[in-house]
Amino acid sequence: MSLATLLPSEERLGRDALASLQGERLAALLERLRGNSFYARKLEAAGVRIEALRLPQDLAQLPFTTKDELVADQAAHPPWGTALSEPLASYTRYCQTSSTTGQPLRWIDTNESWQWLLECWKAVYRAARVGPGDRVFFPFSFGPFLGFWAAFDAGSQIGAHCVPGGGLSSAMRLSLIESLGPSVVCCTPTYALHLAEVAAAEARPLRECRVRVVIVAGEPGGSIPATRERIEQSWGARVIDHHGLTEVGPLSFECWEAPGFLHLNESRFVCEVLDPQSLRPVPDGARGELVVTSLGRSASPVLRYRTGDIVVRRSEPCACGRTWVRLEGGILARADDMVNVRGVNVYPAAVEAVLRSFPEVVEFRSTVSRSAELRTLSIEIEPAAGSPDGSALAAAVGRRLREALGLSVPVKLVAPQALPRFEMKARRFVVEDEAR
Repeated sequence: MSLATLLPSEERLGRDALASLQGERLAALLERLRGNSFYARKLEAAGVRIEALRLPQDLAQLPFTTKDELVADQAAHPPWGTALSEPLASYTRYCQTSSTTGQPLRWIDTNESWQWLLECWKAVYRAARVGPGDRVFFPFSFGPFLGFWAAFDAGSQIGAHCVPGGGLSSAMRLSLIESLGPSVVCCTPTYALHLAEVAAAEARPLRECRVRVVIVAGEPGGSIPATRERIEQSWGARVIDHHGLTEVGPLSFECWEAPGFLHLNESRFVCEVLDPQSLRPVPDGARGELVVTSLGRSASPVLRYRTGDIVVRRSEPCACGRTWVRLEGGILARADDMVNVRGVNVYPAAVEAVLRSFPEVVEFRSTVSRSAELRTLSIEIEPAAGSPDGSALAAAVGRRLREALGLSVPVKLVAPQALPRFEMKARRFVVEDEAR
């Protein structure tokens, strides 16, 4: 039996059949948006007549949506804004964005739209080969972050045994991993590395635990080869990357057969890759911005949402049997994370790719500051205990950064445990002249 025959039919549709399915779901979504004040105004302003559209061919006639628009709408109509398709009493779930770059965006769901979102998460679990009989550990405090609430609920629905780890120290979480024997851990790449660091300091044999899969999200590290290799070596487990947004839900995931590529869930989203300036489609293999329309989260929808994620699309068939397009290298960068330093565009992911290639570097922090009219970049690194020559390490890191970025970057050694550790999204890229 081929791998493809084990997949749900929607994950292995031919491209024409998939386009037809997307068109049907997009048409149904637009009908439900007639009662959505935010989108009714946008569609009217764009001169869109829903009944005249041929879908998905006429997708480009629909207006774009930006996060700034949604934040402004919520500020003008607090607290929820007007981008809701159902009466307020129908909503049962609340989440918000992490607000690393500004005002958090509030997002609410009905039971129906939340269940639609959970079905997206189940696709992540299928690709990670997680199912009934697996025990999944969530080593963090959930807060209002959507990703792990959805992962927990979806895990329960597929028959996995889901174990929360909120309110515990890292050492206590490691003790739970040892005593309960989970086969799966869900966390950020940063926290997977931090748990490995704590385990090493306490001489805990992390590679001997029963964890076989570490599902990561929230940062690009899962698709950065040096970062994923460090996690896999520390845990003795396979890393599966995935990504999503509060406004969209679980959007893409890595399959077991093709590390370094993220499948876009095209039966539940229409995904475009567009030039960020012209907003015209780019060909396979070219960098562009990911623009997403959610096809089933109609109670709190987004149409042609500009994610700011910079990606490279590939349409070649995958060995796993899925026909959905993939993102090579995952999320390569975020448009709003780019900082120009002395005429060179610098992305946090590019810095991480260099730093994680040095096993002697336990933690790091990048700081962008302004000197007169020019920005400068400096790096602090925390070497592993027992590293023989810190000055030589700093010099080697500086050389590698110059080769990768085309910049001379000062690298400073700091004392053990001097740099912060993170449970959720890490903040290792600090821009001092901007609120980030």
